[in-house]
Amino acid sequence: MKKILVAEDNDSNFILMSYILKKFYQFERAKNGQEAVEMADKGQFDIVLMDIKMPIMNGLEATKAIKAKHPDLPIVALTANAFDSDRQLAEEAGCDDFLSKPVSSEACIETIKRFVGE
Repeated sequence: MKKILVAEDNDSNFILMSYILKKFYQFERAKNGQEAVEMADKGQFDIVLMDIKMPIMNGLEATKAIKAKHPDLPIVALTANAFDSDRQLAEEAGCDDFLSKPVSSEACIETIKRFVGE
């Protein structure tokens, strides 16, 4: 079973992601960007779902740090800010794709499958 790192500081958003992912994937949670970087270094994850606005280290900084060590690890930005400028900043940080919150289960699963398969 594929393993996902979900970087999300908001409990209700994480509960929604858990509901979407639990049938198909194993997953672990990082509550801030720094935790996400540390967990990506230690764990064998197939993909990262990265909230952009988080405490301690935001998702853009965390993405840059993860990509520096793990350039082939796909990272999908998750953000409530769906502006083109936000998408551009995510891409510049190294995100491979972008999902707007609230995330639909169909869009989330389709995006994950594109990067990690079934």
